Amino acid sequence: MNVALWIVQGLLAAVFLFSGATKATRSKEKLIASGQTGVAPFPLPVIRVVAVLEVLAAVGLVLPQATGTAQVLTPLAAVGLIAVMIGAAFAHWSLREYKQVFGVNLVVLLMCVFVATGRF
Repeated sequence: MNVALWIVQGLLAAVFLFSGATKATRSKEKLIASGQTGVAPFPLPVIRVVAVLEVLAAVGLVLPQATGTAQVLTPLAAVGLIAVMIGAAFAHWSLREYKQVFGVNLVVLLMCVFVATGRF
């Protein structure tokens, strides 16, 4: 179980580190053009805040468990990402991107639930 949790934590950390870094450095238009269409309903300051939260959560998924310090932060980071994924699902739903909701958002959300429950 521990190995599976580490694998999922690593995958999630990579995904959200990339996603957060991309949202922090690209314009809204470039994000949409690159396929991150879920940002469309939001103003740029909100996108930037989400970007910072995603990067912090990516670190929180791995670092506390790896160092053995403040390990409660790992499941809390996963819970925070659950909230982000719920927001993403609503954004994609409002854009009628149902494949994105069920094909990506739900899968990532379930991975976050797995980490949150496995590490609490």
